[in-house]
Amino acid sequence: MNTPAPPWALLSELTHSCPLHCGYCSNPLELTRRSHELADEQWAAVFAQAAELGVLHTHLSGGEPLLRRDLEDITQAAVRVGLYTQLVTSGVGLTAKRLDALVDAGLHSVQLSVQHADPVTSDEIGGRRSFEAKRAAARLVRERGLPLGINVVLHRHNLDALDDLLRLAVAWEADRIELANTQFYGWGLLNRTALMPTRGQLARARTTIAHWHERADTALDITWVEPDYFTGTPKPCMGGWGAVSLTVTPDGTVLPCPAAASIPDLDAPNVRDHSLRWIWEDSPAFTRYRGTEWMPTPCRTCDRKTEDFGGCRCQAFALTGDAARTDPACSLSPDHTALVALTHVSDPPAIVPRRPGAARQTHTARSHQL
Repeated sequence: MNTPAPPWALLSELTHSCPLHCGYCSNPLELTRRSHELADEQWAAVFAQAAELGVLHTHLSGGEPLLRRDLEDITQAAVRVGLYTQLVTSGVGLTAKRLDALVDAGLHSVQLSVQHADPVTSDEIGGRRSFEAKRAAARLVRERGLPLGINVVLHRHNLDALDDLLRLAVAWEADRIELANTQFYGWGLLNRTALMPTRGQLARARTTIAHWHERADTALDITWVEPDYFTGTPKPCMGGWGAVSLTVTPDGTVLPCPAAASIPDLDAPNVRDHSLRWIWEDSPAFTRYRGTEWMPTPCRTCDRKTEDFGGCRCQAFALTGDAARTDPACSLSPDHTALVALTHVSDPPAIVPRRPGAARQTHTARSHQL
């Protein structure tokens, strides 16, 4: 196989620890312990290798990266090798003093998560009081002149507030808003029935988005992609498996996408054992679904195979137990009818907040359910 083009983006998951308890969390069910996290000097080595490989941009994410006391050193290490840095945060713990230290370290921009436009509902979804901390964080970011993005994970419990969420982004002077529909991995998969939107909600959301795109009185950049459970067209797999970005988890495991840890036989490599270049160019985990030769029928003969890249490998595994199977979100998949049935939820249960031990106490992992 030819040497792949270099990646341009790196998701740096600095920790799995988080002050919130969102029921849609797509991080693995078994989180990395703080004692197993990469140290700041190890992250510095990762950034140096990433820059040499061709990476231009890194998200400093988690969990909540502000829980890393060495976040300033980690940020500075990324900036030192020429990476554009974006802090992805809940806003909890982002004080003026902390932000000033991060700006001094070279931080370029901030993406702030928001659960709902209503403070009470936002706190309920996040599992703790956090809305006012988010509002204060947005103000601090704008006062320091940093670009501000808002990220909202959409689901049944906040999709009808879409217009209010867009108004909130304008009021908080955000440059862009990313409306990311729930990805049903990890805790989100456990809560899939509770989170699944209705077709009526999605129809109203489409109308709202169309209205906002037609507005001439705002420069807000809006990113919205309709969930592929409902479209019959699978979402592209990160621009293709191992094609444009990579993820480094808190313990140094390297993945082609954030959800790939859910594939048990992937044998994902670790930066403690291998160079980032070897991992990207030659490791079995990254070459496994790269290109089109691995594809089964109907993907192999589909004229969209270089557009949607066979759909999402992690979603295929979550729904069928086979990561090489045609993504059930595709209307051509033999599993598509069963997936469509999952979108018809008449009496959804309550969301189970993400808390230690809650999965064992209240659920059995809801995977391979088609």
